[in-house]
Amino acid sequence: MPALMILRKNAGGEKPLNGAKVAGCTHITAQTAVLIETLAALGAQCRWAACNIFSTQNAVAAALAEGGISVFAWKGESEDDFWWCIDRCVAADSWQPDLILDDGGDLTHWIYKKYPNLFKNIKGIVEESVTGIYRLYQLSKANKLCVPAMNVNDSVTKQKFDTLYCCKESILDGLKRTTDIMFGGKQVVVCGYGEVGKGCCAALKGLGAIIYVTEVDPICALQACMNGLRVITLHEMIKHADIIISCTGNKSVITREHFDQMKNGCIVCNMGHSNTEIDLSSLRTEELKWQRVRPHVDHILWPDGKRVVLLAEGRLLNLSCSTVPSFVLSVTATTQALALIELYNAPQGRYKQDIYLLPKKMDEYVANLHLPMFDAHLTELTDEQAVYLNINKHGPFKPNYYRY
Repeated sequence: MPALMILRKNAGGEKPLNGAKVAGCTHITAQTAVLIETLAALGAQCRWAACNIFSTQNAVAAALAEGGISVFAWKGESEDDFWWCIDRCVAADSWQPDLILDDGGDLTHWIYKKYPNLFKNIKGIVEESVTGIYRLYQLSKANKLCVPAMNVNDSVTKQKFDTLYCCKESILDGLKRTTDIMFGGKQVVVCGYGEVGKGCCAALKGLGAIIYVTEVDPICALQACMNGLRVITLHEMIKHADIIISCTGNKSVITREHFDQMKNGCIVCNMGHSNTEIDLSSLRTEELKWQRVRPHVDHILWPDGKRVVLLAEGRLLNLSCSTVPSFVLSVTATTQALALIELYNAPQGRYKQDIYLLPKKMDEYVANLHLPMFDAHLTELTDEQAVYLNINKHGPFKPNYYRY
């Protein structure tokens, strides 16, 4: 994770997070551990919980705890365990956070629900997921957002690198590890053609799968069409699909009605942040039997003998059932660290009780930190060219409204 190492080196004797108390709720993996250790090296005290009950790597959590980081997480938590861990993360008598690093909004939600007084000392929230950002905007709309929030999810480096390329590689890894399936010729329905959906489709198409896309957004739908994909409704393909992948960030995308029409052996999984995309409660009935055939793989049996394969109980497939590339996560982790530094050191009044995108200059800086790994050499604008484009020759190079 080269950029985080550069951040540590560049900080030198300075500690831009000196005295900061960061409460985090993210996936606890080897990559996240490098971020947490970087925050500690920059001067922060950290307490951490997991944002997903299946993605915690126990050896990593133990190593962090051994290194002095308070970690409340283990792989395979129950729902009650999950909320207990988040509560323990923030409910320390002698320790109160002044920064929140969240992935999905559960930590923020819990503090609002149980410990709203903590927000008196919190300088800001950094959120990295679609789900979490949606929940922050709900708070803002209801005039309940009482601290500044940084929207890392919609930063260019997060969207175009972590979200797209990470999912492009890890979707195949997750499906292979759990099912050993061959993709050539399989009919795959990908629900949602945002950056996650684009990554999934590109990977599966490259291995010979026949891809169908469902979309509500006409712009995303047109992108899918122009990339040679068939845009349909889920009802049109439900009886024929071999694999169905949800990645919309919405709820009830795949319902009991859909499950009842699926063919025998259909594989269902989720690449969105939350397990709400698949209506699991409708499957936990007396007439349906659940059979655990291997870790994170359940066969759901219908009375007529039909079985549907559900992966990771509808939770995030790649982080529950596989690993993700360290390099591309370095991009997001660096963005998160810089956002925390910015919120912690910003003069009073710079940020209001609102949701902010990272400055374009910071996005470009994060990208620049990773270019040496490819031995990439940037072309430098001449003074004349910079004047012609009406920009600073050292950036930012694109306006905020530019779509990469």
